[in-house]
Amino acid sequence: MILPDGYSDVPAGKVAAVVTHLEMTARPAPRSDPSGAWSLRQVETPPLEWFRDLYRRVGEEWLWFSRIQMPDAELAARLHSPQLEVYALVDGGRDEGLLELDFREPGQCEIGMFGVTAKLVGTGAGRWLMNRALEIAWSRPVERVWLHTCTFDHPAALGFYQRSGFRPFRRQVEVADDPRLDGTAPREVARHVPVIE
Repeated sequence: MILPDGYSDVPAGKVAAVVTHLEMTARPAPRSDPSGAWSLRQVETPPLEWFRDLYRRVGEEWLWFSRIQMPDAELAARLHSPQLEVYALVDGGRDEGLLELDFREPGQCEIGMFGVTAKLVGTGAGRWLMNRALEIAWSRPVERVWLHTCTFDHPAALGFYQRSGFRPFRRQVEVADDPRLDGTAPREVARHVPVIE
């Protein structure tokens, strides 16, 4: 459905975000790594508790909620698929960044999850993690790497992805129940998105 021009009401108890899908169809020129003592580890068969903890620490402030609400069996089937790879950015011996590369669609890689915890925002860790993501993705027989971001994410996210070589190709509006009203997310997070009951 195409939204009409002008304002469209969002019901109380809901949140709405503009989602921008971005892609690259050729490997971009490598970007230099910022200095930092980070490492990357692949997490084989990620435990759901571990995944949800890191997912929350990275994304709760940006209203990431889909993987928290996903039933265990569905999340396990996704994370444990042999065509889906989960990585953690490690800083000082602790997992502080999340990367999910989805190769389930032949010839494509979707960066399903990408981000670092608040501790590392602005340190260059995101650039370092994106460099690793693109190295891994383009080392496979893919013709396209893509992802999406939304207006709930960090304000610099869209520009960051474009500087990384992605170009926007689609825009959508997503409306969902506000996860702060059912306890999925704490009431005090994401103050940049007001709660309307």
